[in-house]
Parts: sequence; structure tokens; C-alpha cells
Amino acid sequence: MKTYIIAEAGVNHNGDIELAKRLIDVAVEAGADAVKFQTFKAKEVISKHAPMAEYQKENVAKGEFQLDMVKKLELTYEDFEELKDYCDEKGIMFLSTPFDIDSARFLKDLGLEIFKIPSGEITNYPLLKEIGSYKKKIILSTGMADLGEIEDALDVLIENGTRKENITVLHCNTEYPTPFGDVNLKAMLAIREAFKVNVGYSDHTLGIEVPIAAAALGATVIEKHFTLDRGLPGPDHKASLEPQELKFMVKAIRNIEKALGNGIKKPSKSEKKNIKIVRKSIVAKRNIKKGEVFSEENLTTKRPGNGINPMRWNEIIGKRASKDIPRDKLLTYADIKWE
Repeated sequence: MKTYIIAEAGVNHNGDIELAKRLIDVAVEAGADAVKFQTFKAKEVISKHAPMAEYQKENVAKGEFQLDMVKKLELTYEDFEELKDYCDEKGIMFLSTPFDIDSARFLKDLGLEIFKIPSGEITNYPLLKEIGSYKKKIILSTGMADLGEIEDALDVLIENGTRKENITVLHCNTEYPTPFGDVNLKAMLAIREAFKVNVGYSDHTLGIEVPIAAAALGATVIEKHFTLDRGLPGPDHKASLEPQELKFMVKAIRNIEKALGNGIKKPSKSEKKNIKIVRKSIVAKRNIKKGEVFSEENLTTKRPGNGINPMRWNEIIGKRASKDIPRDKLLTYADIKWE
């Protein structure tokens, strides 16, 4: 199964549509399946005095409230229409995460077929109800959530019209960057087992190891933040991949897809030619006279493997040689007196 790779541009455009288009170009060059932004009206989703997370405080101007910071990262609906057209032109799926109902309705009217619900909205009943009623494909992130909260969110989406098979649940840790010890990648498997849904992984660690491991474990969707430059101002740049790293990650995941195979254990096309070279055959350990009984004293196993398979050893021990056999000769069935 092909892993659906979402290059998460998020708000790393810093409110600049031209920067957003450059991010789309990077995602296309990297080979991602989709590029995702965030659609919101800051005043509708953040109260005036909402504090910032610690990682946000480290990456933005001192003294700002969350609303001040996020307002600078807002794009207009017209901007998103332009970005959607640009993605269509470049041949990559446009996605954007809505953080409020008006933004969700705008994205629905824009023609989105996949709706991403971010971790922070997993308990936002009105938004879940709204998006669930669209009956579209949904990707649900679960950072900060436990299994009970995931179950409640799934219930809301399903009760409002979304089919369970159209929901993919992403394991996620909402810390930027996420310490490796807090990733708990096996929780992705626990989600799959608990709810019998497609699962994936939204990554906030530094580097590309963990999303690659998630793909190996069966993630059907991988989401990863990226930026043009980690040195840019803004809350998410420092925990994002730079263009070449994104490209490496996509390539590695594609290689993992190939490596996973179909699960049937049999010799592969590429290794069949080596069977006769590296396996062994039954061989004369020393010169053997006609009529001599085969035993562990006069037989051994050596390469190559185009003679009698050593797994037939016990059938041959105790039989007699039908002719003289020189040392190191691969035994043949004609060398054995079977009566």
C-alpha cells in the first residue's frame, strides 16, 4: 500500500502568499502527495489573552499573546483560492486544516475532498459535527488525546454522516520538537487495534527517522512539517524539515514501501541466481571405491549447490557407490546404487 505523504506547510509561509507558493514548489520537488496549509480567522479561534505554548514563546517576539502571533500568519480566503489553483497547476493535492466552522465551510466550497482535523480540535464538538456532516474523507490527528477522547471524536464524526472507512487516525505528539522518548510510536498500532481504522502518523520530531519507522510499521498517512529555512521567524520553523531533508524523507518512505513487499516468503527474483552458488551439495570427502558404503567418513557438504541437496543426507548414508568417485566430486544420483 502506498503511503500518503503530506508535506505540512502549515503557517510557515509567515502570512506571505509568495512564500506559500515557494513551499508548494518544494513539496512538488520532494515528491509529496499533498501540501497542507492552515485556514483560520485568528479572532474566531483564539481569545485575546490566550497564552502561547513554550515552543511558541521561544520562536517569536517577546511580550506577544498567541492572538498577536497567529494574526500575522493568517492568509485570506482569496489567498487560499489562489494557492488551490497553483497546486492544481503543479499537480499536487491542496489540503488545508480548518480551525473554525466558517473556514471549514469555505474549504468545502473550495472543493476539498479530504479534511484534516488537527489535534487541538479533537474535543471541539461543533467543528467535529460540522466536518462529519460533509461525508468526506477525514484525517484525524490525536496529539494530547487518550483512547477515550479518540473514541468520542470518532463517534461524533460517524454519527454525523462520515463512514468509518473514510477516516484515518493519526498518532501524534503535540510538542515542538517532540523528544524521541515521548513519541510512543507503538500507540499508532494500539489505535489501529482499538478502533479497526486506518492509521498514520503526524511527526514533530527533529529529523526523518521516526516517520520512516512509522511507514515501516504500516502508517497509511505520514504528515511532516517543512520550511524553506529553519532560521526564519515564526513558531514552527525550527521543528520543520528543510527542502533537501523533505526530499530525503519522501525517498526513504518510498523505498520502505517497496521493501515491505507482499509478505509471502519465497526466493525473490534477484536472489534466485545465487541459490546454486551459496548453497551446498553432497560431495565426496575423499576418494570412494565402487561398492563402498556411504558414511559420514567419506561424504561431506560443499558449495556449489547444483548437486544433491544435503537435506537428502539420511537417504544416501548407508547406500553403496555404483562407481569409483574422486575426492571433491559432487555426488549424482547415478553415483548411488539404490537396490
